[in-house]
Amino acid sequence: MKKAITAEQIAEWFTIGTQFANIRITDEARKETKETDETTENRSPNANKEQACPKNDKPDAGLRPKPGRRDQAGSPLPPPPLANYKYPSLPITKYRQELISLIENNSVVIIRGATGSGKTTQLPQFILDYYSEKDSPCNLVVTQPRKIGASSIARWVARERKCTLGSLVGYQVGLEKVATEHTRLLYMTTGVLLQKLVRAKSLTEFSHIFIDEVHERTEDLDFLLLVVRKLLHSNSRYVKVVLMSATINCKEFAEYFGTPIRNQMNPAYVFEVEGAPYAIDEFYLDDLRSLLPYRVEAPHADDPYITMEMYDVAVGLIQSFDELESKGQSTRTEKEGCSGLPERGSVLVFLPGLAEIHHIQDSLAKLVRKRLQVYPLHSSVTLEEQNGVFLVPVPGYRKIILSTNIAESSVTVPDVKYVIDFCLARHLVCDKETNYQCLQLTWASKTNCNQRRGRAGRVSKGYCYRLVTKEFWRNEIPDFDIPEMLRSPLASIMLKVKLLDMGDPRSVLSVALSPPNISEIERTVLQLKELGALSAKQDGQEQRRFDGELTFLGRVLAHLPVDLHLGKMIVLGHIFGCLQECLIIAGSLSLKSFFSMPAMQRLAGYRSKLTFANGVPSDSIAFVNAFKAWYTSRCKGELRHPKDELEWGKENCIQIKRIREVAELYEDLKSRVAQFNMHVCENPAPMDYSSLHKQRFILQIAIAGAFYPNYFSLGEMDEDMASKELSGNDPKTTVMVRNIPPYGFLYYKQLQSLFRQCGQVKAISFDGSRAYVEFHRSSSKTSGVLPEVSLALLLAQQRLPLDLFVHPTDEVESKAGGRTISPLRYARVNVDFQNRSVYPVGVLSSSIDPDKLPSNPVFIVNITEVVEVAHFWGFQADEASVEKQRRLTADINSRELSPVSVSLYPNLMCLAPFESEETGQYFRAKVLHVSGSNVEVFFVDYGNTTQVSCSSLRDLPTDLLAPSFQAQEFQIAGIRPSAQSMILGDQWSCAARNRFITLVNRRSLIVSLFSILHGIMRVDLLINTDTINCSVADIMVEEGHAQKAEESFESKQNNEVLLSLYKDLEEGTFVPNSTSSSWKTRKAEEKQLIDSLLESFSKASQSSMKCKVPVHGPTSPHKVSFHSMSSVTHYRCVAIDRDSINCVAVNDIPEDKHQRMLVAGSVSLSSSGAHILLKETTIMPNIHGLPALLCMMFTPVMELRTNEERTCFTGAVCGLGWNPLTQEGILPEHDIELAFDVKFDVDDITEINALRGAVNRLACEGPNGPLHLGPDRVNQLQDNIRDRLIRLCTKSPLREDIVPHYYEKAKKWNQVEPSQKMELVQKDERHSRGVLFQLHPVTLLNM
Repeated sequence: MKKAITAEQIAEWFTIGTQFANIRITDEARKETKETDETTENRSPNANKEQACPKNDKPDAGLRPKPGRRDQAGSPLPPPPLANYKYPSLPITKYRQELISLIENNSVVIIRGATGSGKTTQLPQFILDYYSEKDSPCNLVVTQPRKIGASSIARWVARERKCTLGSLVGYQVGLEKVATEHTRLLYMTTGVLLQKLVRAKSLTEFSHIFIDEVHERTEDLDFLLLVVRKLLHSNSRYVKVVLMSATINCKEFAEYFGTPIRNQMNPAYVFEVEGAPYAIDEFYLDDLRSLLPYRVEAPHADDPYITMEMYDVAVGLIQSFDELESKGQSTRTEKEGCSGLPERGSVLVFLPGLAEIHHIQDSLAKLVRKRLQVYPLHSSVTLEEQNGVFLVPVPGYRKIILSTNIAESSVTVPDVKYVIDFCLARHLVCDKETNYQCLQLTWASKTNCNQRRGRAGRVSKGYCYRLVTKEFWRNEIPDFDIPEMLRSPLASIMLKVKLLDMGDPRSVLSVALSPPNISEIERTVLQLKELGALSAKQDGQEQRRFDGELTFLGRVLAHLPVDLHLGKMIVLGHIFGCLQECLIIAGSLSLKSFFSMPAMQRLAGYRSKLTFANGVPSDSIAFVNAFKAWYTSRCKGELRHPKDELEWGKENCIQIKRIREVAELYEDLKSRVAQFNMHVCENPAPMDYSSLHKQRFILQIAIAGAFYPNYFSLGEMDEDMASKELSGNDPKTTVMVRNIPPYGFLYYKQLQSLFRQCGQVKAISFDGSRAYVEFHRSSSKTSGVLPEVSLALLLAQQRLPLDLFVHPTDEVESKAGGRTISPLRYARVNVDFQNRSVYPVGVLSSSIDPDKLPSNPVFIVNITEVVEVAHFWGFQADEASVEKQRRLTADINSRELSPVSVSLYPNLMCLAPFESEETGQYFRAKVLHVSGSNVEVFFVDYGNTTQVSCSSLRDLPTDLLAPSFQAQEFQIAGIRPSAQSMILGDQWSCAARNRFITLVNRRSLIVSLFSILHGIMRVDLLINTDTINCSVADIMVEEGHAQKAEESFESKQNNEVLLSLYKDLEEGTFVPNSTSSSWKTRKAEEKQLIDSLLESFSKASQSSMKCKVPVHGPTSPHKVSFHSMSSVTHYRCVAIDRDSINCVAVNDIPEDKHQRMLVAGSVSLSSSGAHILLKETTIMPNIHGLPALLCMMFTPVMELRTNEERTCFTGAVCGLGWNPLTQEGILPEHDIELAFDVKFDVDDITEINALRGAVNRLACEGPNGPLHLGPDRVNQLQDNIRDRLIRLCTKSPLREDIVPHYYEKAKKWNQVEPSQKMELVQKDERHSRGVLFQLHPVTLLNM
């Protein structure tokens, strides 16, 4: 008989306040529930009146219990009497009295019983009722490895006992606590209990501790067992401990928890619960050969993966269940004489990861008329999606659950009849060489596979299909998993060991169930010293290899439920005065990304992330800006209704549920750090433009400090080769595609449509088998690489191919009417979408036309509009040019002008008034943006822009298009923003912009032409008045707004051509090759042929094109590569996660050879170990010398390098220092060898030490520590640190550029004689303990 599950049951198990719709609820279930309710009411009238009550205990500050009902006096309701609970008929029930007796008479009891025998749900209730019967107090805690397990089991038990969740029975997972002071049975995750015990250093908060699923051997579980064992033998002797699992290695655990009696160890008591709810039959590949007509190759022990044939086996198995069930139904009909449709049992398929789940999901979707309801189940699935797993399928449909190992023990779906197990799992493995983690595909252990088998057979006979052979199962599948403590980093555990204060980490961890290797403990201690959690002080003697003093930072990290590097970022955020932003980043990076990047809408998600990053190449800053935008909108009431909020999330590609989770974690972290006197300013004063950008820069510094030493340098590129490969096109606006078919210009519309999702295509240039796609720069005010270029490069990472449908070559040539067109097969052809023209260009067409040049390289310009510092529009102000403009203006305004006859669109040429329609003066203009009844236009003869009404625009007569446009775009050559400008603004500070406008706007100045690059004249701008006679560049440099910069290779090359051209013109030797009449005639003929071919194929539909050609790319030779600054990843390729903003970073200033740096929030290995994968990346501002400054600021230990004469510093080695006995680096794989590319002197090192000392004042313990400081003093210290940081990065005069000198003994320490070093001591060192940084010794120079 089918067991119906009601909506109320599901809601009680897995949701709070969620309502379900379209669920079929049978009458039998209603009736049964009603009868049960009546029975319960007869047994206990008060059983359903229990209410949760809030509880605020200090250890759980920041957790928000659900509010409960109170009586009229306002006091919490007293706990109700326990119901006379009737236990279900499960295998464990018959052992109730025996188990109670065992637990009460033994300190530790180990219980092994089949999955579904009732261990987790019933055993704690036996103890609960036993104590209730004898009216004695008890406090029980039951651990689960995962959140979903703890919360769902608590809901189930509360429902069974007819009590309100949070009263008698509750749970605590992560940030969520549903419990009160009346709660006697508390389910929680292993990590939450561990945190409680480490903080309390005692077990006595609980009378009984049930540790479930102990076979999983996670790092937290093993350490919990260690802590429980130690505390049982010290201050918690009377607490009862019960270990439970279906597949436990009883002997190992019994011996571990043995007690010494008469000089020998007496193992803990082991109890076996016999029986299971229903029998489960097992099958292997050997048994399936007759059932499935597949010849499947046997798996290989050393190469675990799923072959395509194996996927087919699984799908075939699912299809075969209908036939099996039909046979079973026929047999039952013959025996019992009743007929009906066979019941379609649910199927649970165990797969190793999300990619495999998607693969088999796609395969099942192709099965038509099979009536399957498929549900994926993995850690990233939302609560709402999880609920679908537990719903009764639609009648006649089969439920298929595709799950990772989350369904092994955390989730129990009662109606599973079939389990299909690939016997695979993905485990986090720590690489021995790099200590980076990677998810490795491995064979699951027999223990895990048996757990999976137990998921079937809960309500009827079960079937388990293992997709390996019997022989492989016996000989190759391991019996047990390797404990996580032996294969994962130990950093978090080590900090808990230090907080426990029970001895040095080596001795504490040596008594773990599976003690980690001594070398792993030593390595972890070193990494904690590198992080700053343990003191790295080195007093000329060997550091303590297996221990270290816990610093203030380490103490804070041990109390934060986030990754250690994120915890360090929070502390640095407080120190640098950007705590709120760092809390947001820590919350965002700790959880699944709230940016939605589904496979089919990756570009939309990436575009949203780029927009929120606001021009800063940082994932972390994108998270901050997106979170603040959402939070501000909510505070303003704009997202008051859930529908509005969901709509906002959809528009911005943000998952609302996940950003709410980040908000919860943010609040929790905020309350936790408040205990350490770190507070977020609730009502900060509004910031101006400069303050906002300064705050953003300081935040980037805090990010860099938190993730030391995850530093990567941008790879150098061959500027000459990159320029040639891009055929002189602008890398900021252009991408390249390869494998263009012959006569590629015929398919320009197809190519344009491929890139339409990226942005507006301005032009496409075909050259051989390549095409260069140039995007339209939507606003003249934007600089740098266009977002459209990044989006186009992201296309290359999509799985979807970029295909062109083409005509066969012979068909194209047959349309030529006997004319020879083979020269056009791979001809250079430009397509201009703005002018709607397709025309051939010659090899020499890029040469400069002297007719379009000023007659003299030095000329006067009337500046009409400043775009940005060093970037402006103007027109030549010589008499001839002014007269030409005057005549054109007179011609325009002498005509009868008619209103624009077409709908307005960007780039439409028209006539527009400059000031107002009443003046009567119209000028040639181009539409930029249309906004309602107004339009922004650009005057093509003057260079300025203005807003006018749409109705004021007039048609531009065709003949007036012929005269060339007079306006010209200019940039000042040879300068770039100074460090001060970049820190206080978006490239240029407000002060720099105002100063430049004062110097040049609406003035006629002399320019000296240097080069013409991508249509922009690069010039030197000269001011020649009675009071000033110098260049604008020199003024900006002298005043600290700018600094001198190298011109690009293309600009220098163009300068040489210009110099030669002007020299030839002056000497009368110029020969206009490219503009000769024969060349023009040939190009005109080619143009006619191209137009003819385009006309011939213009009406051909895509379906008529039989050939399909995949184009390769898009790509750019300016795309950046990255290299690790430490030696840990040498000889490995570095790849950036494709969800990161910087996965398609482009180097738009290759002429700047100074080192630039990327900081990675997460570094891991690919499963093969060949690639280093970087996530949550930030490219630091291009301030010369900043990478070296950051390394010296945040390294634990530094030793300076000098030249042979010891007259200047040439570099430094940064890391943990050296071992005095071996003279080798302590952690050599993380050492960073710096070769300075700017000059650092003793004053700089002194300033760095002063900054480190100032940081220590807010990161130390003792009477002078931050815990004892008032808010005003904290603000004062923060301001001092921020000021020192800005002064260090904006040194004036600028640090001199030098050629890097690479030290011949790279990564070698102790290269300086002690007599040549000056050791520095922190002030008030006696009153400050556990500081974050030691001061660097200064190497003395020969002056």
